[in-house]
Amino acid sequence: MSQEPAVIVLAAGQGSRYRQLAGADQDKLLAPCIGRDGVVRPVLEHVLVNLPARLSRRLLVTTADRHAVARLGQAYGCQVLRVDSPGMGHSIAAGVGACTDAGGWLVMPGDMPFILASTVERVVQEMEEGAISVPVLGAEYGHPVGFGRGYGAALLGLSGDRGARRLFAQGTLVPVSVTDPGVLWDVDVPQALLFSG
Repeated sequence: MSQEPAVIVLAAGQGSRYRQLAGADQDKLLAPCIGRDGVVRPVLEHVLVNLPARLSRRLLVTTADRHAVARLGQAYGCQVLRVDSPGMGHSIAAGVGACTDAGGWLVMPGDMPFILASTVERVVQEMEEGAISVPVLGAEYGHPVGFGRGYGAALLGLSGDRGARRLFAQGTLVPVSVTDPGVLWDVDVPQALLFSG
């Protein structure tokens, strides 16, 4: 694509499964974990570190009460969007709505700290205006997912907690075959902070 896509980092979910096990005051996005580079950082910071430097248009979608999450996003060049709903569909639509002129949208969950930077770059390289580029490990779709400009209206129409995966059935998929288990590894429970891929 001629124009660079925007990155939408999803950081509005409340992580209820994680909080049930770790404590109601524990935010999984801020939990320290050892990245694949051996460095200890908060979960969200690992995600932000692995974004390609050339993707300078970055939006972090979070809720108004998560000040530390917002500060971390800003430290990595993200425009922070505060939403009143933690739903994934709502977050994606808000992010796309804030940059409708982008050359596409790379949707990156904030709780997936073990995706390699090279994998993110490959997904971006495969983005096309009328297609969805998605990493595939074995037979499973992973993250991040790149949506070409042709999907803008569909992404703006998302709402609630349903993400964009339903668009796969109607869209043109460009599978990006990877060997990176990080594309499937999200931190839903405290045990998932230890990567064993």
